[in-house]
Amino acid sequence: MSATVSTTVGGITTARGFRAAGISAGIKANRGLDLALIVSDTPADVAAVFTTNLAIAAPVVVSREHLARSGGVARAVIVNSGCANACTGDEGMANARVMASETARLAGCREDEVLVASTGVIGVGLPIEKITSGLPRAFAALGADQGPAAAQAIMTTDPFPKEAAVRVVLDGREAVIGGMAKGSGMIEPMMATMLAFVTTDAAVPQPLLQRALRDAVNTTFNAITVDGECSTNDAVMLLANGRSGASVNDASYAAFVDGLTTVCRELALGIVRGGEGATKLVTVQVTGAASEHDARITAKAIANSPLVKTAIHGGDPNWGRLIAVAGRAGVAFELSRAVVTIGSIVLFQDGRPHDERAPDAAAYLQGKALTVSVDLGSGTASSTVWTCDLSAEYVKINADYRT
Repeated sequence: MSATVSTTVGGITTARGFRAAGISAGIKANRGLDLALIVSDTPADVAAVFTTNLAIAAPVVVSREHLARSGGVARAVIVNSGCANACTGDEGMANARVMASETARLAGCREDEVLVASTGVIGVGLPIEKITSGLPRAFAALGADQGPAAAQAIMTTDPFPKEAAVRVVLDGREAVIGGMAKGSGMIEPMMATMLAFVTTDAAVPQPLLQRALRDAVNTTFNAITVDGECSTNDAVMLLANGRSGASVNDASYAAFVDGLTTVCRELALGIVRGGEGATKLVTVQVTGAASEHDARITAKAIANSPLVKTAIHGGDPNWGRLIAVAGRAGVAFELSRAVVTIGSIVLFQDGRPHDERAPDAAAYLQGKALTVSVDLGSGTASSTVWTCDLSAEYVKINADYRT
């Protein structure tokens, strides 16, 4: 993080000119918060990235259509949890459009200036009447201090809400970037896996905003995995309303992306920390690759390996699992030059093991924030990916997910 960026307390409404709300519309059986609104007081430029899953949920289809029709401008985002509205046919599409039209009516804006997102169980019909009856209450609850409620309202199996904010200096003027995210299972963004919403009171031309979001997402949301699963509803949306008077151009772009990446990384790491059944945050570092692409492929393969993840959960410094994944990742790999490190402890190097160091590695693996590293011995490129361990609790949560 550069000298122009400083972290601050806050989230989706920390940037000026944004309000939010989170209420219970009765979608969740436990009557928890399940309907969130984000509203910009003035039209905001929008950048977004969506799931690459071909089983696309209705809200993603509608939001893409609206961004194309509006030229990348929005006034409001409506989000429900408790139902993904995915694989629900024509009725699901109609319900997503009703969410947008009713929000637009209450916000006093065009329908295509409303973006829609949903999260929850796939293949379940959305109780649209609960949303339409809850929307007036959500608008009545809107406030610049209601970001935490909105962050709670988008949660499903998340153990805690995810919020982050920074202040960034752009050509001598201060702007704020803040956001919220949800995600705990079905996490491997192949943008993106989860829902994230980010706001800024800087003025950013839409093409530059889209470029900034893709740059930030590549090293944050696209560099995490909990279980290797890409969802049907994934989206990251970034809204910029210019209320601070600060603006982003080619000269200030790097500072803005630095701040945006800081927010996105904090939200992304929160998703991994809160992964279903997770007890450890694991940083996977791959070095010595022939290309960044090879390094990322290998890091993702290690991070998604059930054998690696269960070994880490059990505190077993089984370096053989790491070397085996690296060797089958389909990239350039030189076993005689490869190195496996757990924490700072080298367990395999120059083609031979150092098992006498295993007790130290086992002690290190008792921690909650861990690093495992593999050098492929094939070049100079590197990549970092974040994941979590795999526990019996993950199996229980997903075995019982619909019951």
